[in-house]
Amino acid sequence: MSKVMINLINDLKASIMDSINKAIENGDLINNKVENFNIEIPADRSHGDLASNVAMTCAKSFRTSPRKIADLIVNNIKYPKNFIEKIEVAGPGFINFFLNQNFYTNVLNEIRDLKENYGKCNFGKGKKVMLEFVSANPTGPMHLGNARGGALGDCLASILQTAGYNVWREFYVNDAGNQIEKFGLSLDVRYQQIWKGEESIAFPEDGYQGDDIKDLAQKFSDIYGNSYLDKSQDERRKALVDFALPMNINKMKKDMDKYNIKYDMWFHESSLYESNEVFDVVNEIKSKGLTYELDGATWYKATDFGAEKDEVLIRKNGNPTYFASDIAYHKNKFLKRNFDLCIDLWGADHHGHVARMKNAMEVLGIDSNRLEILLFQFVRLVKDGEIVKMSKRTGKAIQLSDLLDEVNSDAARFIFNMKEANSRMDFDLDLAVKQDSQNPVYYVQYAHARICSIFKSLSQSEKDSFDNSNIDLSILSSKEETDLIFYLSTYTNEIIQAAIDYDPTKITRYVISIATLFHKFYNLHRVHCEDVNIMNARLYLCDCVRIVIKNILDMFKISSPETM
Repeated sequence: MSKVMINLINDLKASIMDSINKAIENGDLINNKVENFNIEIPADRSHGDLASNVAMTCAKSFRTSPRKIADLIVNNIKYPKNFIEKIEVAGPGFINFFLNQNFYTNVLNEIRDLKENYGKCNFGKGKKVMLEFVSANPTGPMHLGNARGGALGDCLASILQTAGYNVWREFYVNDAGNQIEKFGLSLDVRYQQIWKGEESIAFPEDGYQGDDIKDLAQKFSDIYGNSYLDKSQDERRKALVDFALPMNINKMKKDMDKYNIKYDMWFHESSLYESNEVFDVVNEIKSKGLTYELDGATWYKATDFGAEKDEVLIRKNGNPTYFASDIAYHKNKFLKRNFDLCIDLWGADHHGHVARMKNAMEVLGIDSNRLEILLFQFVRLVKDGEIVKMSKRTGKAIQLSDLLDEVNSDAARFIFNMKEANSRMDFDLDLAVKQDSQNPVYYVQYAHARICSIFKSLSQSEKDSFDNSNIDLSILSSKEETDLIFYLSTYTNEIIQAAIDYDPTKITRYVISIATLFHKFYNLHRVHCEDVNIMNARLYLCDCVRIVIKNILDMFKISSPETM
């Protein structure tokens, strides 16, 4: 909410408490505890702009009907008349507050004073938060699920920053362990097949089958020829991985740059092995008596903590599992780098990993409530009403880079943030490239551009009048104008709620509503008119709408075009 709204709600709560205390002093209410109550924005504002449930929450304490309590409060209350027009009791005992014109004037002045800082607050109090998202396996290209996770993660990080948290974005590079061994094996076989023929050596069933492996092996071959055929298997595979892995990681970084995602760190799993943190954490779990040996492997007693099955920490071949390194990674986050809260965005197929990771944190003495794991459903690409599984350009499975070749980053980031993470999603390619109001990002950007065009169309004398005059904002009294201003006043609260719920889609829906209210206002009321006072007041309102829309689009790293 705006500071105007926040201060008003606090004043109303204090006024209600004073009124209750007066009723107690007069003997109209028994002296008892006042239960927690709220002052909220009702779904239907025709009965009041704000409403309180205080009478219902206190009925039991005061042993009186809610309606009687509400009437007593309203009869005794000394409310802030600078912003409140009137107070009414409705239904079983709701207390409804109606705002006056001064409230709307103060909201607009606050927006215009704060400009790019409007909406920012200190709700997070500088709490140190890490968001780890995307973290795609570097053995292959990024896919559509990574596209959705990237948009959700980056926009959530921006919301938390706006809400006053100290935010760190991180990409976890799985450049060690079993998947890298498989990567080296797959490259090795493809490299040998180039020189000896595909029939000379069978490709392993569990190898990485993608054409990208063939492409990387060919690039290696183009540089080194057949010189590595005579090397030992270990030397050849290490050379192939050392050549190919940086290329894949560099491609990931380029894709993220194109997607307007900037990480504070690309954290390499291999560093946990170099510092011995993986084996240290396994030994720590062993020391607590929570492991056992079976078939040459080291197992973690996950079932002791309610899991369906125990988990392997060290394989029979002596290599740690991904689970072991992931425990070490999270210990590194909390105990070595001292993050207060860590938020991981994982694909829904990782749901079974959530409980065991939280349990592992408790084993290490870390409060598992400090680890939030958000699961998101995967996405399907739709074109011409049909599911698209293959890239038209490459004939291969759809990759993030394919999507960004078809759709600009603005549309992708916005549309991926329109459905909550736990909802299945179809990404409509046709909709994403439309240049009309059916495309949600175009619809919002057009509202911004329309306002910019209003100001560009003003004559110099009109611009001077707007910039220099004392504008009477009380003129803005139509329903369309006050509805729009009221909605602008709730922006900071929307940010806080989105931060509490870890849900960036709340803000996407909010800015669409702002655009809708603006278009409705604009279509019914002329801004550029002969009455200079009305024109200036409406220009002032338009500029405030522009500020809020731009603040949201900037926060989500989406452009705010001035012409469309």
